Amino acid sequence: MSTFRAVLAAEPAGPPGRLARVDESDLPDGDVTVRVSWSSLNYKDGLAVTGKGRVVRSFPMVCGVDLAGVVEASDSPDFAPGDRVLVTGWGLGEERFGGFAELARVR
Repeated sequence: MSTFRAVLAAEPAGPPGRLARVDESDLPDGDVTVRVSWSSLNYKDGLAVTGKGRVVRSFPMVCGVDLAGVVEASDSPDFAPGDRVLVTGWGLGEERFGGFAELARVR
């Protein structure tokens, strides 16, 4: 399995968020894998990285409430490899791995 870089959220009362290598097998279930090109920095992301807010629902969590990138693999009839996508909402960075990573998997 290969790894990718991601920003992981801080756990409450733990050390601050950090840049880490994540194994591709740790990506959540989903039918579209995206090579992330961009993600914005949002107030909630700041809370997640510092551990000062109760934004993140489970750990470890990749921060980032949105992402834009290119589909690398897809089992969805709606998306094909090479498609450019934008993902917002859907609990990214709170309940599901977010966009502060080189790879993301979404539904």
